[in-house]
Amino acid sequence: MARLVRHTATGPYKIQLHELPPDKPVFICGCGLSQTLPFCDGSHKGCRAEETGKLYIYDVDRKLVTETRVDLEDEANRSVPE
Repeated sequence: MARLVRHTATGPYKIQLHELPPDKPVFICGCGLSQTLPFCDGSHKGCRAEETGKLYIYDVDRKLVTETRVDLEDEANRSVPE
């Protein structure tokens, strides 16, 4: 079964553990592209070139964009009056 998981974060989540020194935080992947999930490996840097309003579909290894589409969910959210 295939599944498309939407990740909108373009960077990691910093986790500060009491067991670790303050200068040794742990970063959890937020973009979904890391090769060392759940930990961040810096792959989010590739998100910098992604444009708002587009949905990027990556290959199974999460390294290459195989397809881009118009992001219908993003468009729907922008068209809702506040």
